[in-house]
Amino acid sequence: MTKVGVIGLGMMGLTHLDAYKKRDDVTIAAISDKDPDRLSGKVQASGNVEGQAQAGVEALTDAKRYEEGTDLINDPDIDLVDICLPTHLHKDYAIAAMEAGKHVMIEKPLARTSADADLIVAAGQKAKGMAFVGMCMRFWPGWTWLKDVIDHQTYGQVLAATFRRRADHPGGGFYLNGKQCGGALLDLHIHDTDFIQYCFGIPKTVTTFGYKKMTGEYDHVITRYGYDSGEAQGTPTIVAEGCWAMAPGFGFRMTYTINFENATATFDMADEKPLTLYRADHDPEKVELDPTMGYDLEIAYFLDCIATGNKPATVTLEDAANTIKICEAEAESATTGKTVTVKV
Repeated sequence: MTKVGVIGLGMMGLTHLDAYKKRDDVTIAAISDKDPDRLSGKVQASGNVEGQAQAGVEALTDAKRYEEGTDLINDPDIDLVDICLPTHLHKDYAIAAMEAGKHVMIEKPLARTSADADLIVAAGQKAKGMAFVGMCMRFWPGWTWLKDVIDHQTYGQVLAATFRRRADHPGGGFYLNGKQCGGALLDLHIHDTDFIQYCFGIPKTVTTFGYKKMTGEYDHVITRYGYDSGEAQGTPTIVAEGCWAMAPGFGFRMTYTINFENATATFDMADEKPLTLYRADHDPEKVELDPTMGYDLEIAYFLDCIATGNKPATVTLEDAANTIKICEAEAESATTGKTVTVKV
């Protein structure tokens, strides 16, 4: 039985608690938040995706409550520390948990900057416990399908891929503070940047356009990812758009359109059956997907790694650090108006 402690009871902290509550191999042994109202359950964060942050903390009567996360880290009863704090705090708490010998789950992004991310990677290489980053799209049904058909060239090579992740602003002090959250580029768009890295490798270049609206960092970006010819997937045209600057009421929308040599696939989370496959001489086909959310699946994966002793491979600390470096190159491109070479 893995005893988990969750630090940070915002939207993602509650979402992770939801996942742990569904399992019989985990005990939620402790929770932590500096806001006493969140810690008591008097105030509860809400999610921007249906199914997020469903349950509160009031029912966790057996869980210890800590206002300071380092006290939870130092609790000898805790096996796994799950860090869902504001991004700029990830480095200090993640390294402290690693140095304490705990297994560590870190909500995305790994850190606010690539320099901080590299420090976490270095600490993870020396750590006794395992470490994992919540890059949930690598586990999301419909996206795992896409990764599989790309890898196996089920419908031929990818000719073009477009990913779009758009929303109205989630609100709250953290999400309005670009120095802390990194704007939509680092907090929202990073999901698609990471998934593109997962499927196609690290791009050689990025060409990004965008603007800053409410955070002081990029709140809407559109990026073209450049790859050299001769790589495993050839030279597809790959574009991703990320935005949380839409007008209030727009909600959250997540889509992709992939054009293969022999098929086209679309995903739209607004549809009851979001994944559609189009092929010549076939009627449009709705692909059946596991209804489980990627958050539950990523946590299940990491718990299995802990149980079996196999280090996480689907996403590593190095992967997550490289994604931040790609995002930083995107910010540089948007600022300079030039195509930027990605350095990892």
